[in-house]
Amino acid sequence: MAKMWEGVTSGQTDCLADDFNSSIHFDKRLFTQDIKGSMAHAAMLASKGIISEEDCKLITDGLAGILADLKSGALDFDLSCEDIHMFVEQVLTERIGDAGKKLHTARSRNDQVAMDMRLYLRDETDGISALIKELIKALCEQAEQHTETIMPGYTHLQRAQPINFAHHLLAYVQMLKRDLGRLEDCRARMNVSPIGSCALAGTTYDTDRAMEAELLGFSGVCANSMDGVSDRDFCLELMSALSIMMMHLSRLSEELILWSSWEFRFVKLSDAFTTGSSIMPQKKNPDMAELIRGKTGRVYGDLAALLTTLKGLPLAYNKDMQEDKETVFDAVDTAKMCLKVMAPMIETMTALPQNMLKASREGFINATDLADYLVKKGMPFRTAYKISGQIVALCEEKGKVLEDLSLAEYKGFSELFGKDLFAEIDIRNCMEKRTSEGGASSAAAKKQLEELKKEFVI
Repeated sequence: MAKMWEGVTSGQTDCLADDFNSSIHFDKRLFTQDIKGSMAHAAMLASKGIISEEDCKLITDGLAGILADLKSGALDFDLSCEDIHMFVEQVLTERIGDAGKKLHTARSRNDQVAMDMRLYLRDETDGISALIKELIKALCEQAEQHTETIMPGYTHLQRAQPINFAHHLLAYVQMLKRDLGRLEDCRARMNVSPIGSCALAGTTYDTDRAMEAELLGFSGVCANSMDGVSDRDFCLELMSALSIMMMHLSRLSEELILWSSWEFRFVKLSDAFTTGSSIMPQKKNPDMAELIRGKTGRVYGDLAALLTTLKGLPLAYNKDMQEDKETVFDAVDTAKMCLKVMAPMIETMTALPQNMLKASREGFINATDLADYLVKKGMPFRTAYKISGQIVALCEEKGKVLEDLSLAEYKGFSELFGKDLFAEIDIRNCMEKRTSEGGASSAAAKKQLEELKKEFVI
């Protein structure tokens, strides 16, 4: 097949080189953005008198037909074409004749692919944001059922202080809110049109870059033509935001894995999101959560791969930059699938409050409140801390918890202890007293939920 770039070269590349050079097998997913971008380009060329209105209509109608046929399956991609741009232009020229050859006036594949990628990733960013909001909704709905469900909060994976299950789940909502903010920021910087930068130096034609950008919903145009064709920061920024988001999903997955184990039994995952063992009939494996945890490393790898590809490239465009697509496509696809699985897995999860409460009563997680009791009676905190530690050691020795000791045993450590102690170290009271802004009381969890429900219209 003749190459559209034949001229100074014969275009007779080796078959192996053709396959190595080709990108259509992965960039074909850009066909919608490529065609819509070409429609806008034709409209701009006609508005400036660079092509006639008749040719513009032929081109636009031809492109609309190609788009419809690709979406319906009436037209198949020709994988012998070098890339999606060449494929669309070739089919267009076959269908409308010489007018199709005028479409590429005042642009290059360099700025065309940069535009396609920005348009595509802008759409994908919006889709990912919508999926994050679905996960936020699922977490909030679970949290709303458990604002008074007591569980141990952990540090160092050691039982630490009493919280409620809602408070723990809503911590992930705050992480996801930041993920949404990063995607919003990324989208704003992504939403700038490179078209008109051409190969690297702009064009001698009297074009209207602002018009073309406006037709495509861009907020402005790239200010430097070399940067316009060589910038892939928007890919890296999106992949970075997705990597952080995947880290959050991985942390949540790790907790689901722990919580659903027999050692914890804090939650039960739906059969729809677990699998069995091929040999052990009692097993119920949290495979979906484990896969999300595992796929996090894949998204990290995609980011590292593209950073490495770009780090030594001189300006402007280099063929190395073709390697941006598979990495960013994979990161986007992986993140979307993980979000699609995580939301219903959370939605169908069953909490086991009695097991959480049992764990809360066995871990001395009211020891801080014991120390605070003495501080409120006038004892210096460090002295109170030491005495509380000694009391915990006594309980461990006797196989008791703090609530089991008698007042006489407490007075053996300090005469400051009185009958009001037992209310102070009651597990539920310990949780409910944490009324500071953002604290772990059920009232604070309900306040968080009310604000989130307004923000996300839940």
